[in-house]
Amino acid sequence: MGAAIYILGTLISATCAVLLWRGYRQGGKRLLLWSSLCFVGFAVTNLLIFVDLVIFPKTDLYVFRLVTTAISLGFLLYGLIWESNR
Repeated sequence: MGAAIYILGTLISATCAVLLWRGYRQGGKRLLLWSSLCFVGFAVTNLLIFVDLVIFPKTDLYVFRLVTTAISLGFLLYGLIWESNR
């Protein structure tokens, strides 16, 4: 059951990233670009959770998951700070 939840989280994050990217392409609002990059990172993080806990349970990918999440949030933080001044 846990594997299905991890895959579902990956698919939902990827879907959000695609929808935000489409919004950026249509409207040109740069905050949507940074948000879509953030959700791409969230999808990668969820995929790493699946790989870590289901495929390779004896391998610890915790640090990689944290780094991916931090980079993703960095994209969103950059977009919120620098693009709000425009």
